[in-house]
This record gives sequence, C-alpha cells and structure tokens, in this order.
Amino acid sequence: MAKIMISVGEASGDLHGASVATAIKELNPQAHIFGMGGINMKNSGVEIYHDIADLGVIGFVEVIKNLRRLFKLKADLVALMKKERPDVLVVIDYPDFNMRLAKEAKKLNIPVISYISPSAWAWRPGRAKDVAKVVDCIAAIFPFEAEFYKKAGANVEFVGHPLLDIVKPELQPVEAYQYFQANSEQPVVLLLPGSRKQEINNLLPEMLKAAEEIITVQPKVQFYLPVASTIPRKMIEDILKQYKVKVKLTSDKNYALMSIADVGIASSGTVTLEAAILKLPTVVIYKLAFLTYLLGKLLVKIPYFSLPNIIAGKALIPELLQKQANYHNIAQETIKILENSVKMKREMNIVTEKLGQGGAVKKVATLILSYVKA
Repeated sequence: MAKIMISVGEASGDLHGASVATAIKELNPQAHIFGMGGINMKNSGVEIYHDIADLGVIGFVEVIKNLRRLFKLKADLVALMKKERPDVLVVIDYPDFNMRLAKEAKKLNIPVISYISPSAWAWRPGRAKDVAKVVDCIAAIFPFEAEFYKKAGANVEFVGHPLLDIVKPELQPVEAYQYFQANSEQPVVLLLPGSRKQEINNLLPEMLKAAEEIITVQPKVQFYLPVASTIPRKMIEDILKQYKVKVKLTSDKNYALMSIADVGIASSGTVTLEAAILKLPTVVIYKLAFLTYLLGKLLVKIPYFSLPNIIAGKALIPELLQKQANYHNIAQETIKILENSVKMKREMNIVTEKLGQGGAVKKVATLILSYVKA
C-alpha cells in the first residue's frame, strides 16, 4: 500500500494538499495519505496528525516569537516519519519549516517532493541551491520558477499552476446572487483579510474603516467577508461589532462569491491569484512587523509583492504596503476600481494567459505516485 506524507502550514497549502490528495486517491484508491494539514485535507481523506488552525506565523520577528512551538512540531513530525516510514514526503509551501522537515526526511532516506516551492526567484536566491540538495524533485508551478531551480541544480518538473484546475465557480451567476442573497443591480465588494489571526488583527480594522468611507461615496455597496477555515467566526464577529458597516459573513462557495463581486480588498497571498483567475480585480494590502519589513526590503529583488502583478510583469492591480495600507488609501483605490470595473476585469485575462494550461494537480499526483515503492 502506498504511504504518502504531506506537510502544509497554511490555509492555501491545505487547499492544494486537498486537491492533490483527491487526485492521488483517484489514481490509487488504496493510498494511505497522512500528515499535517487542515479541514480541506481531512475532507479529502487525509489522516491529519497535526491541525494547522493555530499555526499561521508570518515574518522573521513573528517566527522568532514562536520558535519553541515550531521546534516541537518539527520533532513530532520527524517522529511520525520514523514510525510510519512513508514512501515519499510532499512539502507544500510553508518554506522555512518544510525545508527543515525535508532535511530530516533526507536523513531517513525518504524521497521529498516540493510543491509550491520556496520563492527563491523573488528573494533569498541563495536558498535555491539548498533546496536542490534536500529535495528529490520540484513540481514547479511557474515557467520562470522551473528555469530558476534548474539553474540551481534541482531536478524539476514543470506542472503548471494548480489554481487553474481548482478555481471554478461552484454556482452560475444567477444562482450565486440568490445563494448569497445579493442584489445583482448593486456593487459587491469582498473583504479578504487573510487566513491567519495575525493578519485579521492587522488588516481587518483598516478594511472596515475603508468600508465606512466607501459607503459615504457609494451607499449601495454590498460587503461580504468569506471566513477562512483557520479563523474562528466569533473573532470576526467581535471585530465587526466595532464598526458601522454591514458585512455579510460567508463560509462556503467562495469562488462563486468571487465570480459575482466587482472588487476585492485582499491580504497579499494566494487569494489575490484566485481572484485574478476569476477576473476579480483586488486592492492588495499588507502590513508586517517593522523589522520584518526592513529585512524584506533588503532581500526581496522584485518590484511587486502581489502574485497577479508578479505574473503579469506590470502593475495590474494596486498594492498598498505598510503605512500606505491605511483606510483612506484603501477606500480611494476601491472606489476607482468600482468606477472602472469592466475594464479592470478585462485586463485580468493576462494572468490566466501567462499561467498556461490546466491539469497541474493530476500531473503532481502522478509524479508523487512515481516515487512510491512497488
């Protein structure tokens, strides 16, 4: 029986892990898949030994504060590998932690596949050679990523971007308006503050103040907030009580909701790419601890921080970082998009054109199973 261990550390990784697990089960129904993940992986038949709900930690400073917990977690997962002896370890995103776990797997002669690999092409390029030493194969999702890692000496297979397979509206537009009780004649704005508690605390208050300003200009705007599976709903509700704006909370059919929205206000991350695939323009915002930000400025070697702009190679959507990510700027950029949303939606096509063909998830599943012992 195939034994496959998967390690993810964030909500977006849980989504990718779930889709890969489903594809593996389709190709090999008897496969035993286990490891660290969240609700989506669990629902896809993965045996979850460590739940990621409280795990999301961002930045240099934040990681230092959580070192003891992360070291214990790594030790627990290494013990799990020793006990279960998987045929292959699949590490998805969460790079600093997962690369340390990969090194331990290497010591145990367990092959490692990296999927959604460290963004060494964007910052800390020296990491690429280190990754190449501990990973048996990189399943690359961007063409430029594949070339970068090949030059670093890694064994690379270009699979394409999985979101092209995953991001599909669950409902037709008419059904979506009914399901979410939204008025199709009035603008829909999504608040997408992230999947980590740290992000919610940093970004949601600014988003809600921006929403208050937006309704003074466009009073008929409908606000929605999809609650990430890693965030307690009560946490969001307690913050909402402090602001004079109506926001409807949702918990499912996120892609259908995105498909009927006019603009999103989003934390930088995978959600901005999901939105771009659905032709939803976003105002991308982010705030980091000051020291983390300074170190990032020294190390990051690309002009943009949001995935749609990186892929497009130009400023397709507005980005607001640190002090720029204040409620007034957020409101102004959102209103600009609302006044020109048809043109903005059309321009989002460039992102999907550059991501290539679909089929990435099945390619990854096939690659993983090729490492299973006969």
